[in-house]
Amino acid sequence: MKRRIFLYQTLGAMGLSAACSGPEPEMEPAAALLDEVKLDAASAHIQKWVDEGTLRAASLTVRRGGAGVAQGFGEAKDPNTIFLLASITKPMTAVGMMVLADRGELKLEDPVHKFIPEFSEGDRKDITIKDILSHTSGLPDQLPENVELRKRLAPLEEFVQLAIKTPLLFKPGTEMKYQSMGLLLASEVAQRITKMPFRDFLKEVVFSPLGMNHTALGVGDFKIAETAQSQVDQSPALYGGGDNSSWDWNSQYWRDLGAPWGGAHSTGADLTKLLDYFLDPDERVLKPATAQSMIVNHNQGLSKPWGIGFAVEPGSFAKGCSDRTYGHSGATGTLFWADPATKLTFVMLTTLPSNVSQEPLIKPVSNLVSEAVAVNV
Repeated sequence: MKRRIFLYQTLGAMGLSAACSGPEPEMEPAAALLDEVKLDAASAHIQKWVDEGTLRAASLTVRRGGAGVAQGFGEAKDPNTIFLLASITKPMTAVGMMVLADRGELKLEDPVHKFIPEFSEGDRKDITIKDILSHTSGLPDQLPENVELRKRLAPLEEFVQLAIKTPLLFKPGTEMKYQSMGLLLASEVAQRITKMPFRDFLKEVVFSPLGMNHTALGVGDFKIAETAQSQVDQSPALYGGGDNSSWDWNSQYWRDLGAPWGGAHSTGADLTKLLDYFLDPDERVLKPATAQSMIVNHNQGLSKPWGIGFAVEPGSFAKGCSDRTYGHSGATGTLFWADPATKLTFVMLTTLPSNVSQEPLIKPVSNLVSEAVAVNV
């Protein structure tokens, strides 16, 4: 089978050479870093799905020190093909919020109504910035009106106004329940503080400083036709599955809505830069201590751990990952993570929705890669 371990300079031709600023990392023999057998098995598993006609496109980007893989599959001829990320957007939104925290413009303990005064009825007055970033706010994942809003191509502001009024599911801070609407209100807080569109703010303070030049909230300057097209016929009805071409994941409406919980686009190389930043943070985006605080559990005593924007639940990413691993998945069939214990990063982007790809496709690949930290191979 074709060997897929390359020194870091070789990966540079595929867009990974800018993954870190400053001098290139010291080169190490590839065999001391990654197990080719495991990586070839991961690649073969993806290719099998493409060959069977089940998977339209995917990319796999793996890095550890000076060795790694950057590979496209199916219609993704280039490993730097742009994909719709879905909920991998959430950590990006959270990073933007923490930039404001570093500037002294908000604190995690601040009530959300300090910035959105109308968000103060009943228990809403007790919801903090931390709650909306760590899924303990009591807000729902999606609004009851979600499908109706998308069907009539409602602007994001309508989602915001309904999220401000929607009933809470539980008393803030008492439970952990995954919720996209908290991240929506986080972006609204940021917009009210900065007086600029949130997508522009993220580009200015996160994407540009990290050299993530193929990343945007919304479609940005990219052409939808040049991005990987989601296999929407297999997506849940909640996201436009079936004959809903005016508002499904591939529509102009959804691709450029800029949903701060799921509307970003990016590549494997760019997402590797984001993961790498949190492995060894500097001052380009956040104070290093702030960055480190985002990838540890903030939900002590609750049913599920979570960081600030990042998932941090031990065992949730791959069987070979340490308990310090952080990352996120996305409903469009995406997963990224980094393990501080091994300095291994993983990005898998696909067009096959996670409801059908997570267990049989993405998880096995993630497991294989997590076990690819070579020891005397």
